[in-house]
Order: sequence, then structure tokens, then C-alpha cells
Amino acid sequence: MSDPHETRASLLVRIRDQRDGQAWSQFVEIYSPLIYGFGRKHGLQDADAVDLTQEVLRIVARTAERFEYDAKQGSFRGWLFTIVRNELRTWRGRQQRMVVATGEQRIEDLVDDASESALWDQDHERRLFAWAAEQVQKEVQPATWQAFWRTAVEGQSGKDVAADLEMSIAAVYLAKSRVMARLKELVKELD
Repeated sequence: MSDPHETRASLLVRIRDQRDGQAWSQFVEIYSPLIYGFGRKHGLQDADAVDLTQEVLRIVARTAERFEYDAKQGSFRGWLFTIVRNELRTWRGRQQRMVVATGEQRIEDLVDDASESALWDQDHERRLFAWAAEQVQKEVQPATWQAFWRTAVEGQSGKDVAADLEMSIAAVYLAKSRVMARLKELVKELD
């Protein structure tokens, strides 16, 4: 059985095998929300964003065996972004041919590639954190997670959280530190 927290590079190697359902499930779990969200942010309706996601996953499945992960050559994130952006443009081209020209230009059509790339990177980071948080929450005790969440995310004082959770202040900060370290580790593996 493979390590559920394998690095993304090894996941990319595994998805080359179309029969590796576990690798594909993990890949889809991590990247589908990112692709879908990008489509929605660019004006796609729910069903169209789902279609975009499916088409991108189909392209990744078809081309994954040819993708060679080499950080010097460019990131996986950049490769996936290129596929998503190109599919979004293809979808828009089909839509424009189906709609009567109104002479109006949509705001999202004016967004340049640098802005799209920045949005992609920001959404990618946010979604990786959400995925990693979900994984870490499953790994730690509920009190440990609450100590982390309430101090790191909600900004509550360690003293207040310690009193509420019946922990020492030191234990609250230790829990926060350990959860933060695990989150960073998971995000680093996938980024």
C-alpha cells in the first residue's frame, strides 16, 4: 500500500498508469476543485465548469504518460494551468460562435495571462491548504485540532483556548506548532 501523503512527483508517476485507481482518486480529489473553481471564476455556469473539469482531467489522463516532471523545466502547476487556460479559451470560442454578436466585451476576456496565472496560483495555494487541513484534521485528536484552529485561524488567545479546552497554555501552543508543521509538510509535498 502506498503512503497516502506521497509527494506530488510520485503521484504524477503513478497516474501514468490508467489502472491505478488510488492515484487517480487522489489526483481528482486534489485538483478537481481547483479546475472547477477556475472555470466558475471565469464566468462559467456550474454545468459548464463541471464539463471543463472533466475535459481537463481527460486531457491529463491522455497526456500524463508523456509528462516528465522536472522542476527545472517548469512546474506541474504551470503545465496544468496551461491545459485549463487553453480549454477555457476553446470553450469560450465555441460559445462565441453560438451567440449572436452584441458588440460587448466581457470583463474576463480582458484579463491578461499574468493576471490569470496569478489567480490560478492563489486559488491553487488556497485549495492545497484546504485539502491539507482536511487530511491533518483526520490525523490529530479533536482537542489538538481545536487548539490549532482557534489560535492560528480564528486568532483567539492561547490562554482563552487553554481554559476552554482544559489544556495548559504550553500544550495549546505545542498543538498549534505541530499542526502547522504537518500542514506545511503536506503542502510542500504537493507543491
